[in-house]
Amino acid sequence: MFEFLRIYVFTPLAGALVPPAVEMNVVYTLDILAKIVVILVPLVLSVAYLSLAERKIIGWMQVRRGPNRVTFFGIPWLRGWGQPIADVFKLIFKEIIVPSGADKRLFIIAPILSLAPSIAAWAVIPFDDGMALADINAGLLYILALTSLAVYGIIIAGWASNSKYAFLGAMRSVAQIVAYEIAMGFALVGVLVAAGSLNLGDIVRAQSGSVLHWFWIPLLPLFGVYFISGVAETNRAPFDVAEGESEIVAGFHVEYGGMGFSLFFLAEYANMILISALASILFWGGWLSPLQGIPVLGESSLIWLLAKTSFFLFLFLWFRATFPRYRYDQIMRLGWKVFLPITIVWIGGGGK
Repeated sequence: MFEFLRIYVFTPLAGALVPPAVEMNVVYTLDILAKIVVILVPLVLSVAYLSLAERKIIGWMQVRRGPNRVTFFGIPWLRGWGQPIADVFKLIFKEIIVPSGADKRLFIIAPILSLAPSIAAWAVIPFDDGMALADINAGLLYILALTSLAVYGIIIAGWASNSKYAFLGAMRSVAQIVAYEIAMGFALVGVLVAAGSLNLGDIVRAQSGSVLHWFWIPLLPLFGVYFISGVAETNRAPFDVAEGESEIVAGFHVEYGGMGFSLFFLAEYANMILISALASILFWGGWLSPLQGIPVLGESSLIWLLAKTSFFLFLFLWFRATFPRYRYDQIMRLGWKVFLPITIVWIGGGGK
């Protein structure tokens, strides 16, 4: 598809609009922008409809109905599918109120800073063999660096709101994220050692062979630490005490409404999708088929990556419907006194 666009759309368009000296640069830029759109549009739709999936799946688990009214053109079997679109329009038209005494610039920047890293990280995600926007050698390092920036959006939101409730919620949330981010980083060091590369495509190719060659077997404890840390880092239940309405009045974004709140909401779901995709790529073979060697079913493709990512997203929702919320001291103890020692001992033992 991109080859067709490059030859029959971008090249004639650049030839008609710009001088020949910069024609190739313009074609290259248009090609990159097209790839960004192809990644970004499905990602935004996935974030929107993950919220619908959560309400439907948890409703099913709790024997109640999820959204079942808003539809498209009255089609019966699409009842509820229009709910994310309705939510978007509602949030767009809600007034954004900046608290008195707040730092207006930082108050507006904070939600953007929270969402942008989780979207930019997809630049290095390999969807199939050779199918990545930027196939860089330090892809894993790029992911770690970008995802670390999201914590600044949270702390800035709490501080810029000029509210003690928001600031206290931000402090608790940041302390939790930092605790689990360290454990998550150490867990990914194990993947680096096993694959011998920081390139995400090389990490997937190092797992070729069969499901028994995937890293989830030799690195099972590190996978457990990584995924549970991902649940905690996204402030999802049962680790959502920093945003628990009964504890701290919705946490760091208590002063946000309208699109400001929706960006924090979208950032949470975008991070869930990112962590699920990385779990699939780093530990469960990425685009590789679990049935390698079998005709048709053994063919590796994007479908397998999407299926694995969807399964891990289902676990996020399952956890929320099943486990009670932990106390804050239990959350911090798990991150610092359990997960961190496990990763250090496992990496040290593997090195010997």
